[in-house]
Amino acid sequence: MNRPSTRSSRYPRAARAARVFARIPLGWPMGGGRAVSLLFAFAIALGGVTPASPANNESAASALTLHPTAEVLGDGIFLDQIVRLVDEQPLPHVRLAPAPTLGKAAVFTRAQVTDWIREHASDFATTNWTGADRIRIGRRARSLDEIGLRDFLCLTLQREVVKDRGELELRLLRPWTAVLVPDEPLTLRVIDMPATGPSANFIVRFEILCGDERLGQWQAPVSARVWRSIPVARAPLRRGQLVIEAPLSLERRDVLTLRDAPGLFAFDDPSLELVENIQAGQPVLARSVRPRPVIQRGQLVEGLVQDGGLTIALKVEALNDGLPGQVVRVRNPSTRREFSGKVLNEQTILIPR
Repeated sequence: MNRPSTRSSRYPRAARAARVFARIPLGWPMGGGRAVSLLFAFAIALGGVTPASPANNESAASALTLHPTAEVLGDGIFLDQIVRLVDEQPLPHVRLAPAPTLGKAAVFTRAQVTDWIREHASDFATTNWTGADRIRIGRRARSLDEIGLRDFLCLTLQREVVKDRGELELRLLRPWTAVLVPDEPLTLRVIDMPATGPSANFIVRFEILCGDERLGQWQAPVSARVWRSIPVARAPLRRGQLVIEAPLSLERRDVLTLRDAPGLFAFDDPSLELVENIQAGQPVLARSVRPRPVIQRGQLVEGLVQDGGLTIALKVEALNDGLPGQVVRVRNPSTRREFSGKVLNEQTILIPR
């Protein structure tokens, strides 16, 4: 009775390979394709190579799943948004069709998707499908509510109209019904508003766009404030008082309620003076402050009369205040004759011939 070989039972693949080689006649030529065939048979016997099944390979590598629904952006419908491979391998990001308009849907059947893949992405063409029979594709959207619109309007007007004149605050005077807009970057374009800019109450007309797509046109009544830190008198101020000596402080005020632009100056500038009386608690406007003149009306100064290379100095009376570089009227006290002269400094006026 022959007992089974321990080595053969322990290593069945090696035994099968040995039987393959045992069938080869002595002196059998090993050149060309016979050597390749022999090696392939030997590898199969060892279990290192499994004959490929074309049907199995196609099923494993090419099985596609069609989603029942999908949401896309405005740049279009892409293959990897509606289809996935069963083995979760990534699909190419290639465009199938334009995106549907907001509020509408596009429907594609599995046959339509298969035809498109066969024509434009043939590496993934297959008849092995799973999932839905058709897909419904809509536009990704969100709701633009009252708070979102107010912030959108405020940001646009701040950037394009108010700019650095202060911090804009808006409030809608009429309830806003939320609208559906694409969940993408939007642009708000102001169509009509007061030519002078935002006021305490005004109406603004605007439209909203998503890229080149116009979503609609609306108008809204709003109230506005523009906040800014401006100089305010802490005590009564008098005309002619130097700014550096005036009791001033900065307070946050709504500049839309002011008649004129607020003053923007350095409190420690010794060259500035007030040109009107201001009550305590009142803002200091731009027109309330001016550079202090170096020449005062009625002041006797030196007038330099130039005639070619000849310069004549004489005393003249200033008929109005003047800053360096300004042209003022002066009068010769002896002859009462009047001239125009350019202020050089606090003591000298140049009188051309």
